[in-house]
Amino acid sequence: MSPAITLMGCRIDNLSMEETLVRIEEFIRSGQPHQHVVVNVDKLVKASRDAELRRIINECALVNVDGMPVVWASRLLGKPLKERVAGVDLFEALMRRSSERGWRVFLLGARAEVVQAVAETYTARYPGLVVAGWRDGYWQGEAEEAAVAEQVRASAADLLFVAISSPKKEQFPGRWQAAMRIPFAMGVGGTFDVAIGRVKRAPLWMQRAGLEWFYRFLQEPRRMFRRYFIEDMAFLWLLVKEALHTRKGQT
Repeated sequence: MSPAITLMGCRIDNLSMEETLVRIEEFIRSGQPHQHVVVNVDKLVKASRDAELRRIINECALVNVDGMPVVWASRLLGKPLKERVAGVDLFEALMRRSSERGWRVFLLGARAEVVQAVAETYTARYPGLVVAGWRDGYWQGEAEEAAVAEQVRASAADLLFVAISSPKKEQFPGRWQAAMRIPFAMGVGGTFDVAIGRVKRAPLWMQRAGLEWFYRFLQEPRRMFRRYFIEDMAFLWLLVKEALHTRKGQT
């Protein structure tokens, strides 16, 4: 088992990027289905209110942190995480490694023209990459969702990247992994838009300073204001509560 901590009710694996990649390779060699999730401030706030999302996170085979504020919180609470493992960086590393290892990938999510562009961009970038299939992220009802899961299963992919919004990107693999039997399924949110340059990523200095969220806010202030300055403020209260609980346990 991976070394792990518990933060705000969620289990998080305390692994570096390279250790994460080694663990994923073990999953793929096993041939058994495994689900991965990254957590950030927004995900921890949602999980504190949604028992089903929290259950899915805690049952995932691998949980990384994508967000420096969560890394800082772990240090304040005396449970220091090694590093941030950003979902977009992990996606890039896995696409490259898939081309080297002969792993088959399935791309699921976003609009049809976006996911098709991702497939074309990465097969050009990594000539050995095998895209076993791709599909947009729009479907209605359980019957169509079951058909999507069957399409993924029939592709015999080794890795599934799910680029839909949270908590759907956690719920879909959680619901269908046993049927799809994909060795590694990962929710990647808006990564497809970043991957093809439709959304610009923050400069490296902002990433290192933990300000990537602020750069994202500057790109879409009207849409992101509520998330970052209203909904995610609950993270500070969760942090205070956990700090008080930790302090009480030490006395």
